[in-house]
Amino acid sequence: MSRVIRAAVFQTAWTGDKESMIQVHEQAARDAAAQGAQVLCFQELFYGPYFCQVQDPAFYEYAEQIPEGPIVRRFQALARELGIVLVLPMYEEEQPGVLYNTAAVIDADGSYLGKYRKTHIPQVRGFWEKFYFRPGNSGWPIFETAVGKVGVYICYDRHFPEGWRALGLAGAELVFNPSATSRGLSAYLWQLEQPAAAVANEYFIGAINRVGVEEYGDNDFYGTSYFVDPEAQFVGEVASDKEPELVVRDLDMAKLREVRDRWQFYRDRAPGAYGPLTAP
Repeated sequence: MSRVIRAAVFQTAWTGDKESMIQVHEQAARDAAAQGAQVLCFQELFYGPYFCQVQDPAFYEYAEQIPEGPIVRRFQALARELGIVLVLPMYEEEQPGVLYNTAAVIDADGSYLGKYRKTHIPQVRGFWEKFYFRPGNSGWPIFETAVGKVGVYICYDRHFPEGWRALGLAGAELVFNPSATSRGLSAYLWQLEQPAAAVANEYFIGAINRVGVEEYGDNDFYGTSYFVDPEAQFVGEVASDKEPELVVRDLDMAKLREVRDRWQFYRDRAPGAYGPLTAP
């Protein structure tokens, strides 16, 4: 029998302060649940600006502990109330001076399932992330949620195929890629890389990107969030490139078995031949 997941992603613009940004996302969760969504992922560093356009230690204040911090607790209560799985891309403080770009995963009953820490950290103009984040050390966990097996890969990670494959090998059915990516830098890749990863690894991907220009730089975040299936087909329309938008789509999990039976990529891998690829 077919199993359909109603999934959602939310793209929005920086409101100018943390509390109103949190409230915008709380309302998005309510709107998604009202449309029947069972799982929702927010954009990278969802409750703040994309402060990595500058290098300023004042922004360390956006970091908090996961799951002990107030934002995770607040959204645990909301997930429990709405009965929805939430993926929360956040700035994490493990301890003072040890900071990560992290996504916390909350199940539909409000329980905290774990976190993924961004593995690949860029340091290019407008994306000075090594100033703010250590490389992740979480591996590529799969979260057994109320909707199935969910993985997370964050923004710059998407340029590296190894993590996509690790998530597939671990059983991912749906992988979210929350991002903050700029029109002039990466737009030519945005609708290429995630569909290609969905095909190569035979799962669904939800790609999320914020919108607008913020006061800390000239990065023009171009939205166009979407879901893509394991045949590289967009599920419904791609979101606006300028406006906030909640994208809710039905994902037919039967397609995973259909595509995997057709291609057998996992059978035909040759991991014994790949050793040199892991050399520095």
